[in-house]
Amino acid sequence: MSEQTSTATSAPSGTRSRRKISWDLVRAGCVTLVMLYHATFLGVFLHPELESRKLVFPYQVGASLLLLISGYFACVTIGRGPVLRYWWGRIARLLPPFLAAVLLIYAVMRLVPVDGWFDPGWGDLLANLLMLWNWHPQDHPFIDGSHWTVPLQLMGFTAAALLYRSSWGRGPRLRVVLWAAVLLPVAQWPLRVSNPPEPYRMLVDGIGAHRWHLLVAGVVIWLWSTRRIGTPHFCALLASCMVAQALHNYSETPEGLVADWGSTVAVCAGMVVVAATAYGPDWNRVVPDWLGRRVQWFAGISYGVFLTHQTIGYIVSRKLQDAGAGPTAQTAAMVGTGVVAGWLLTRVVERPAHRFLMGTYDRLRPAPAKSA
Repeated sequence: MSEQTSTATSAPSGTRSRRKISWDLVRAGCVTLVMLYHATFLGVFLHPELESRKLVFPYQVGASLLLLISGYFACVTIGRGPVLRYWWGRIARLLPPFLAAVLLIYAVMRLVPVDGWFDPGWGDLLANLLMLWNWHPQDHPFIDGSHWTVPLQLMGFTAAALLYRSSWGRGPRLRVVLWAAVLLPVAQWPLRVSNPPEPYRMLVDGIGAHRWHLLVAGVVIWLWSTRRIGTPHFCALLASCMVAQALHNYSETPEGLVADWGSTVAVCAGMVVVAATAYGPDWNRVVPDWLGRRVQWFAGISYGVFLTHQTIGYIVSRKLQDAGAGPTAQTAAMVGTGVVAGWLLTRVVERPAHRFLMGTYDRLRPAPAKSA
């Protein structure tokens, strides 16, 4: 999600290469789906006092596809320079805006409280800054539920850097790693959904094993799009990722396990769209320039929007409802607030922090001089 779409079409010498609009469209579309899911469905589910929306998008799809895209772009960018600089660049892109978003959301929740809603204390703030939710959710509730992707991205980029430096990051051994990352969580799924011991649950949920297939799908799409694996192998691996996604979307209810097939089908369809985007040509010939510029702008602030829109948007919706606004106005206000807050976070924190941290890295570890 935080990965900037830096892939470019080839350009003649002396002209600037152009960023692929197809990736910006996919990323912008995914973030829009996340906001619509939260604004029209999840907000009302979590806070039933909010009025039902006239149009509802009930599918949990956007965040999963953004995680898949992160896995793809980890492969695209990891070979561009020293691997340690690559890893530091991902940390510099992800962590500062995340930490700033947690502080911002906490401040809004404290300054604009809603009666009966979660009122976080200093301990909750610390737990969210340390990303402890999945390890012990009973004691460490989310300040903003969208943040579940951040530790998975950090782990994924770290694993990518370690694999890239080893013999397990290429060739047949990499294929073994990918298959294991999909099949091992699938094999333990019956235990995971049968009230397992707490230490087991804490470890499996803490490292996000039931989401690994999303990162694997991104890597597999990259391997296929760069002709490093054949189509039959690609189809088998991607189908396994789809099975893993279907199992993940089962939830425990008093009536037993219930499948969310709508979200499963949506994510699987999204995998196909991402694969087509990676394998096919850029869409710049069918996207007019005026639209492309706006899509690129929104894609450029998408990580900030993702981090800030949910909890603050729920508060905005509730305050507007108390003032007499209807559900459509609440939805529009939540989306608009997310875009503004995301833009500010990008301009004030994400980009300056990334420049500073990368500049610091380059001063402390200058690139080796090229031999004549």
